[in-house]
Amino acid sequence: MRDLRAYLGQRVRVVVDRPLGSVHPRHPDLRYPVNYGELPGTCSGDGQPVDAYLLGWDAAVPEAEGEVIAVIERLNDAEDKLVVARDGTHWSDDAIATIIRFQEQYFHTRLVRPEASPAPSGP
Repeated sequence: MRDLRAYLGQRVRVVVDRPLGSVHPRHPDLRYPVNYGELPGTCSGDGQPVDAYLLGWDAAVPEAEGEVIAVIERLNDAEDKLVVARDGTHWSDDAIATIIRFQEQYFHTRLVRPEASPAPSGP
């Protein structure tokens, strides 16, 4: 499995193939509450481009740019996912977990965020 943690904090472009409000092509009961797509020119653990959830867009978009704020590590699958946030939006761990639950509830996952910078020490 490819480690996607190097993407944390990076600005990326996501081409949306499952826009907000669309249904999963093989599971029509699964509706996307967020835009979801892939990073062109990348390769994930399943041999396909790296997938990403787009948070902070309130309408369907064909593509978007944002910052990778988290990695969803799927512990029982070959493919991890990125979480990309719209500029100017902030997402707590709980908010991320809630909004991606529609799909990630079927997997054992771990949410990985950038490590906080250590506080300065000394005078």
